[in-house]
Amino acid sequence: MNKPVERLYNGILKENPTFVLTLGMCPTLAVTTSAINGLGMGLSTMVVLALSNLLIAALRNFIPNRVRIPAFIVIVASFVTVTQLLLQGFVPVLYESLGIYIPLIVVNCIILGRAESYASKNPMIPSLFDGIGMGLGFTMALTMIGLVREILGSGQAFGFRILPDSYVPISIFIMAPGAFFVLATLTAIQNKIKIEGEKKGKDMSKIQSGCMSDCASCGDTGCAHRFYDENAKPGPVGKADAKADTAAKTVETVSEGKEETK
Repeated sequence: MNKPVERLYNGILKENPTFVLTLGMCPTLAVTTSAINGLGMGLSTMVVLALSNLLIAALRNFIPNRVRIPAFIVIVASFVTVTQLLLQGFVPVLYESLGIYIPLIVVNCIILGRAESYASKNPMIPSLFDGIGMGLGFTMALTMIGLVREILGSGQAFGFRILPDSYVPISIFIMAPGAFFVLATLTAIQNKIKIEGEKKGKDMSKIQSGCMSDCASCGDTGCAHRFYDENAKPGPVGKADAKADTAAKTVETVSEGKEETK
């Protein structure tokens, strides 16, 4: 699963940060009052995510394990500062619209999560495309949510009027509750597609599960894949486990024999 195309497909669909893993909810709900804001926030996060993944993967053998999290934060903060200055200089309108949420990219759980679970354990090129894929998935989700909210809340799309003047905007959609309504609706649509696919006999197990056999980034602590793989071929670890099981059985047998003698 380290091929560039697979990493892109994984981030956009199978492990979409917003609709599947439900990460980065703070900017998702706060800045998506319009499609432009969602697009700008998503692309800014993607740039930071891709570059930080690349640098962390390059330095993964040099960063001490005890200070890896502070090191990751310093790397991410550096790229966020550069991105913030570029937005302030070249896109001041978007910079003012996004406000405090640009510097808060530093503590975005998507970026730190991918740095810890993937970039710090994999080569540079797969890590770069993992960051791009996750960033594109995040951008797609924010743009979709922002577009729906903008159309319903103001009758516009990307700042252009698309509904007739007679349309009465539903102002709640450009307020905080509207973000929850739209996110819930889009997630429900995804669930509906999954259920319909299962009824037709399609394998929909990978949708909204986040399961790519990447246990390092998995949040399901009860998943059986974390403990064993039924299809795995026995190797050194399997032999060691077999020896341990044999020793345990021997101890139990000896203990039972002693009890019978008594």
